Amino acid sequence: MRWLWLMGLAVATHALMTKVTLQQRKTKQRVLQDSGVLGELLLQQTPSPAAKHRRTTATELLENYMDLSYVGTISIGTPPQQFSVIFDTGSANLWVPSVYCSSPACANHQRFDPARSSTYRSTTTSVATWYGTGSMVGVLAYDTVTIGSIQVQNQMVGLSQWEPGSFLVHVPFDGFLGLAFPRIASSGATPLFDNMMSQGLLAQDLFSIYLTPDKQNGSFVLFGGIDDAHFTGNLSWIPLTAQTYWQIKVDRITMHGLPIACTHGCQAILDSGTSMLAGPGISIRRIHYKMGATHSPSGLHTVRCGSVLPDIVFVIAGTPFPLPSQFYVLQMEDGSCVSGFEAYALPTAADELWILGHIFLRRYYSVFDRANSMVGLAPAA
Repeated sequence: MRWLWLMGLAVATHALMTKVTLQQRKTKQRVLQDSGVLGELLLQQTPSPAAKHRRTTATELLENYMDLSYVGTISIGTPPQQFSVIFDTGSANLWVPSVYCSSPACANHQRFDPARSSTYRSTTTSVATWYGTGSMVGVLAYDTVTIGSIQVQNQMVGLSQWEPGSFLVHVPFDGFLGLAFPRIASSGATPLFDNMMSQGLLAQDLFSIYLTPDKQNGSFVLFGGIDDAHFTGNLSWIPLTAQTYWQIKVDRITMHGLPIACTHGCQAILDSGTSMLAGPGISIRRIHYKMGATHSPSGLHTVRCGSVLPDIVFVIAGTPFPLPSQFYVLQMEDGSCVSGFEAYALPTAADELWILGHIFLRRYYSVFDRANSMVGLAPAA
């Protein structure tokens, strides 16, 4: 089981900026383990962290939720109805359960009631989002969405009417707040961050993410600003290679100064909706071999705790971004240690694709700059 943290959010605000501070919460894996469901699910399916990055013509595939994401509180409607949502740079839709959904996953979570909101406007546009273990089917509507002190008017919100499957029954969040680009939004819905920009609600058209190591407080997502107290040195600015996901080019990945993966360059997606660091199977197997990791029945790779392991270095736009072992080796509650690297089996285009989740984001303060189509990275302080 992956020992990473889902996080509940409290909100602090500043003029034209909203800092959403993160608190740790019991992981979904622990919830599933305690309920006796996790082992059965692992036998039924093979998680693929790349699943949400392969799209069909109609919908965007979301990750299967063995991968964890930011969780925070937003409000929808007037008066506000509160929901716990994943802040996900790897998707673009905002959706929550509705009172019209009777699936067990909806019954177990907060549900939006249109009759209680004076600012609600209905539409007849359907929306569907698919993921590894089920799907959400619903309808789009307009309403006011509040995050911190920022109120976004006429925001398109997906209201689920059907959430089949058992996986979402057990997770400690209600829905999703996607922070990727409009081109990947299902049913043409305008992402919330785009409306923040168009309505002039931000000091700068960017947001930044700071993640502390496990069991430490202080993590946050900052909308509209950069907090230079939480990184060292200068930000390295990297141009996006696509305006869909937050996708960049990686020159190579090295260990002991020698290429170990991405030898001829590859693409990578900065994804706050994924906890692990995922790549093609052949590359991950090579890294695990060099680490001395062994495959466990849970599907993860264990390593000897206390092993002296080298930095794994991502060279991006000519700048090395080292990842020390204390960031990519995770200690489980039972005292064992597992690799934070994970293989995916999803076929992709000719370019090798990597997904840089929490394992990477905990090491590097990350700025997502929509105005300039760039990502800024600096060592987290």
